[in-house]
Amino acid sequence: MSRRMQGRASMPARRGRAHAARWVAPAPVPAGIPVLPDHGLGDATRSFLDSLRVLLAAAAAAAGGGAPGGGGTALQQPGGIPEDMDRVAALVELAQGGDAEAFGLLYERYVDLVYRYIYVRVGSRHLAEDLTSETFVRALRRIDSFSWQGRDIAAWFVTIARNLITDHAKSARFRLEVSTADMLDADRRVDAPETEVLQHLRDTRLLEAVRDLKPEQAECVVLRFLQGLSLAETAAVIGKSEGAVKQLQLRAVRALHRALDGEVL
Repeated sequence: MSRRMQGRASMPARRGRAHAARWVAPAPVPAGIPVLPDHGLGDATRSFLDSLRVLLAAAAAAAGGGAPGGGGTALQQPGGIPEDMDRVAALVELAQGGDAEAFGLLYERYVDLVYRYIYVRVGSRHLAEDLTSETFVRALRRIDSFSWQGRDIAAWFVTIARNLITDHAKSARFRLEVSTADMLDADRRVDAPETEVLQHLRDTRLLEAVRDLKPEQAECVVLRFLQGLSLAETAAVIGKSEGAVKQLQLRAVRALHRALDGEVL
């Protein structure tokens, strides 16, 4: 478990204090040892860009009268039921009963997802670490309020993170604050120099186009394809219906297609 869980205030709620008393955080990393948290941002960014390229190819085919996706790679839709749903459900139940180790395992499973969401919103590693830590402190306090409905608890964690960001920024407007360079530097692909430079330029252009989307559209594609949330989970996070999320995603892809018209991605 990360050292970011260190140094938090004690829980005000009685049950929160009982949880916290049994959840022992590890010692901080000694001074002088470099800490370079990647949190899977490179792999997530690569998957994010690949998914957007498939969607854009389908949009281009549809605009040209062709069959969307015809002859291409089918898009693997994100989200849905985790493969180890039973294990996640059991961990949630144990955590709600005061089992600190179970909550710790939930933390380890979802901390990267929460951190990535916060980091691309705030653009600061230090602030992202602080808000990630606070997200799980709040989750620990409120774990009893979570109602299992057969869906991944990821959306619940992201909703807490989203509310914290809103409180911090005093604005509900979505912004993709992390630089494209930071997102792409985390991607440790090794290609031939010429290929790597061209691909980096294409990746940068696509990320910039996402940044230029309307806030709701940008948040939709980030939640769906960077975070990997399902339609239902995305709808729960942003407070809209699944149908509205589908329309946001469609409008986002069309806007990207227009912005990138004729560019090779």
